[in-house]
Amino acid sequence: MHITNLFVKSVLSSALTLSSLSIFAAASSDHTSHAEHQHHSGHHAMQNMAYNHSQHTGTADASSYQPPPKLLHQQQVLSTPQNSVSSASEHDHRKEHGAQIYSQIILDQKWQHSSERNGAFKSKNQARVGTDENKIFLKLEADKHESHQAEYDAKVLYSRNISDFWDVQTGVRYRQENLAEPATQRQNERFDAVFGLHGLAPYFFETDAHVYVGEDDFVGLKLETERDLLLTQKLIMQPFVELDVILNDQAANAKKTGLSHATLGLETRYELSKKLMPYLEVGYEYSKGNQQTAWQQSSDSEKGWIYGAGLRIMF
Repeated sequence: MHITNLFVKSVLSSALTLSSLSIFAAASSDHTSHAEHQHHSGHHAMQNMAYNHSQHTGTADASSYQPPPKLLHQQQVLSTPQNSVSSASEHDHRKEHGAQIYSQIILDQKWQHSSERNGAFKSKNQARVGTDENKIFLKLEADKHESHQAEYDAKVLYSRNISDFWDVQTGVRYRQENLAEPATQRQNERFDAVFGLHGLAPYFFETDAHVYVGEDDFVGLKLETERDLLLTQKLIMQPFVELDVILNDQAANAKKTGLSHATLGLETRYELSKKLMPYLEVGYEYSKGNQQTAWQQSSDSEKGWIYGAGLRIMF
């Protein structure tokens, strides 16, 4: 009986011991698997953080990247549309380089003496302002012969460039002229419309050619041309020609029709500077004379040599 009880107790003790061991083993297994799961989860989280950081860094670097200026210029040139290139090649740059407004004033005063020992003071002044394409000319001439009243010729001209070397001009002229009889002390005032050309003819002849149409059925032509011949940089010779042709005139001081006046001369100037130029002048002059009217008698033609000395100022 006693042995039986011991056997039963030993069996029960063994069963309790085995059950305790199995429970402890299961708990240890659960704890190990949970630790491994946490370890793998942390490892994946670190990998994801590193991947996200690398993506963010790459994006930031790409967004903050700026190409070098030379490469950026090349990209802009390559991205320029073809029509912009063609329009730039067809652009007229003359307007950009010829739109500046400039001005010039020329004051020319001289004393002239003829072979008949008659003296005269002549003043020829000019002012112009504008661009290469559009200009305004103001011209004033005065002639004062000995024992005569002064005569005046004033013009206002608009000049428009039509080619590389020529301008077309239009405007108005005012004239105050003496009658042929000095004793009368009478003068005639007239206005004329002006049309013509101003420019550089072949072989560098600076030319003015104008047509005048005005009061008293006046129609006339005037041609002036001159050319500089450089002897040195400062000593310059200038041959010149002036022609006046009258087609019709019914004024009280009318001149004979045809070639009314002509001058062929040579000027020699010395340029002290581009603003101050004294000169000497010699030429041959022809005048057809006046036609007979109610206020004056007909006069014969005159011709002869003329000599002069003057000073030209430019600024």
